Amino acid sequence: MKFYKMNGAGNSFVIFDAREEALMADADRIRQIADPQTGVGADQVIAMEKSLRGDVFMRIWNRDGSEAEACGNATRCVAWLMMREAGAEKVTIETVAGLLASRDAGERLVTVDMGSPLLKWEEIPLAERMDTRGIDLKIGPIDAPYMQLPGAVNMGNPHIVFFVPDLDAVDVTAAGSLVENHPLFPEGVNVGFAEILDEQNMRLRTWERGVGRTKACGSNICAAVVAAHRRNLTGRSVSVQNDGGMVHIDWRSSDDHVLMTGPIELEYEEQV
Repeated sequence: MKFYKMNGAGNSFVIFDAREEALMADADRIRQIADPQTGVGADQVIAMEKSLRGDVFMRIWNRDGSEAEACGNATRCVAWLMMREAGAEKVTIETVAGLLASRDAGERLVTVDMGSPLLKWEEIPLAERMDTRGIDLKIGPIDAPYMQLPGAVNMGNPHIVFFVPDLDAVDVTAAGSLVENHPLFPEGVNVGFAEILDEQNMRLRTWERGVGRTKACGSNICAAVVAAHRRNLTGRSVSVQNDGGMVHIDWRSSDDHVLMTGPIELEYEEQV
């Protein structure tokens, strides 16, 4: 079986071609592969499997062995592999969260249509009814929280985004790990921390559910732009600077779809 070591804006993956031979993987095996001390090392482990609805089915495991519904950066990587194989400019990736149309956007750049964001409280999901433009969640002393009212968005998986004045002052690990399994989120949550630079630019850092701190998280990047625009902090077309690179988001008003364009890198490929 062939595997590829890749990253999308620094978000790292081990991608197995399991279309002819199933990847036999339980949670322990996934953790072993994802750990750089015992395996290849990655934020997520991906299996490309046969699909009846798309060009390939993408199965996703987080570093801790849990399965994930969606991963935007991994989708770009898998789409690039499939386009290279087929000599095509467009492919469709099937995931548990649905079909994702992807296309070539230039040298090692891929655009993925991430679909429409889900914005109702029960769609995130939250444990209780709240306005998802700014949910009732605070970090810090009750009378003087230093972060509060994050926006909540589901982009195939649940996200919240705190808007902060100085991203470098945020302890992403401490705050993210505190919130990831908060009782308000019955399925856990990905946590983003965004600093708005202007209407078309922001900085973002992410604590990813089941992974920890990552250099980028594609679905969280999408969620951050959606949440920011809903608060009138940005427009619908925003460039997002992550620790691992720049990703551009267009939240189209015509059909409500979120388009994500960003880089991919093939580090190496091997046969196992």
